[in-house]
Amino acid sequence: MPIKTLQIPTADGRADAFAAFPDRGEHHPGVLMYPDGFGIRPVLREMALELAGHGYYVLVPNLFYRHGPAPVIELPEHIGAEARPAVFAQLMPLIEAHTTERVLSDADSYLRFLTTRPEVAAGPVAVTGYCIGGLLAVRTAAAHPGQVAAVAAFHGPVSADGPDLYSKITAEVHLGHAEGDMTPEALGELNQALDAAGVGYTSEIYPGTIHGFPMSDTDAFSASGLKRHWDRLLPLLDRMANS
Repeated sequence: MPIKTLQIPTADGRADAFAAFPDRGEHHPGVLMYPDGFGIRPVLREMALELAGHGYYVLVPNLFYRHGPAPVIELPEHIGAEARPAVFAQLMPLIEAHTTERVLSDADSYLRFLTTRPEVAAGPVAVTGYCIGGLLAVRTAAAHPGQVAAVAAFHGPVSADGPDLYSKITAEVHLGHAEGDMTPEALGELNQALDAAGVGYTSEIYPGTIHGFPMSDTDAFSASGLKRHWDRLLPLLDRMANS
């Protein structure tokens, strides 16, 4: 299963990225995968390869390319509690600089690049994301309703922009929330907003999880949470691919 290093032209320069895709010479449904705030690193390559193994072309961009190529900051092999304060002190200025305007401009560039790859099948694509990448995935789906047919966000702050964002989404949505991030009451309010917007969705709290649960290189990792993530994500993408 090949991984290819790429440079994506954007309005502000070139974003480094990688793509994972099957090595069969055919076209594959496209998936744009937004990393969590820690960015591109081995665990993201593992997850992209897992998706590629199911027949998808998976594009993973460096969100913070304006500040340098990935890894933009130095990360420990395992991101434990003792490392988090120093890591977040470096990350927060990058996240704060990644304004909504930049997010949407970059999303235009990423989707344009993804849909013109010779390995990518014609038709709609999917977008998925983790942590801040989950919010970016939802924003991308809302900004490109004719192009994005499926969107999944995991432990993402998807309510940050308010309910008006949901009314622009035509994609099928899955939201997988960490139990440590979302109360049942907050989940009910979110799901009511999605209902009011007419979104086709599933939105649930993953039992026994905390923020960051799919990432095996952090102390938040939950094997059962990661399995549930794949159990929800793969059928969603299959429905997109077969629609």
